[in-house]
Amino acid sequence: MEFKDYYKVLGVERSASEADIKSAYRKLARKYHPDVNPNNKKAEAQFKDVNEAYQVLGDAEKRRKYDQLGADWEHGLDQEEILRRYAAGQGARGTHGAGFEAGDMSDFFSQFFGFGESPFTARRSGPGHFESFSFGTKPRPQKAPDLTAEVRIELEDAVKGTRRRLELTAEDECPVCDGSGMIASEQKQGKVRLIRSAQPCTNCGGSGIIPTRRTLEVSIPPGVTEGTRIRLKGQGGKGTRADLNGDLFLAVHIEPHPVFAVSGRDVRVSLPVWDYEAALGAEVTVPLVGGGRVSLKVPAESQTGKTLRLKGRGIPARGAEPAGDLMYEIRVLAPTGLTAEERTLMEQLAQKREARHVADPRAELLRS
Repeated sequence: MEFKDYYKVLGVERSASEADIKSAYRKLARKYHPDVNPNNKKAEAQFKDVNEAYQVLGDAEKRRKYDQLGADWEHGLDQEEILRRYAAGQGARGTHGAGFEAGDMSDFFSQFFGFGESPFTARRSGPGHFESFSFGTKPRPQKAPDLTAEVRIELEDAVKGTRRRLELTAEDECPVCDGSGMIASEQKQGKVRLIRSAQPCTNCGGSGIIPTRRTLEVSIPPGVTEGTRIRLKGQGGKGTRADLNGDLFLAVHIEPHPVFAVSGRDVRVSLPVWDYEAALGAEVTVPLVGGGRVSLKVPAESQTGKTLRLKGRGIPARGAEPAGDLMYEIRVLAPTGLTAEERTLMEQLAQKREARHVADPRAELLRS
């Protein structure tokens, strides 16, 4: 379509005021009106041109775009609109980028189109406005976003290691706009790229990312603890190249165990023993973390709360972190379901201890 100079159509200067434009329009509309020029095709065409020109120049916003973008004013985006749409697209990606100023254009296009610190030039069409933007170097591709996920495992898996299949919703860069969220209309002038206008990418809706469901098989190494973060390089969002893929950070959580209580790399067990085992000493069978059993000696005269430690038998070592310990905390139990003979023996034991004036275990309580 041929470009029409609306100022020339109305016969006014580009600096004309709104009143001047309105006055010129009324004068020409009367001159070329079909009622005044019946069956005059030329006058009819001029009347349409005059109305078209006034529809643009008589509207402050349309006139501003026309002044900035010329023939592309209906299809291109002015500076403020580009900034507004870019800020809206950044909001969809979970960032806060609104509040741009005219002086921020170099930083804006550096982020928007992926340029590094390269020469930036802008051609002004008026105070605070630009009619084109140019850059002296090629864009620098951006790294795709990292992802986070959680995986829950059993204690035995933390000790021996395991594999898990994860269903992830990844945020891959849009292949159409290369993750910028916008499609730029540009021209080349030598080695310089001239950005004429930009529109939100229709493939990603201006967000720059495409949600993608994918299944991932991950390996959980032995020795992980509650909250361990595992970095899976290149398994995050997909970039325009493999080396631009984001990473996946996997947070490990250990499910509660009915027997073992985990504290860091140490593991604790409540170990119940009969009073006579605690008094006389005994050898008891206890469970190990990750499976298996072992014999453990309970020292004579052990009391509730005494801890027996198996060094290095907790969560295995990982990297520079040493293996934790496995600790058994004694809990003394009184016998139940006594027979008549057993009851008689217990009474005799009590009488003998009273005869020896054994200290009252509640003496400390009675002093208060």
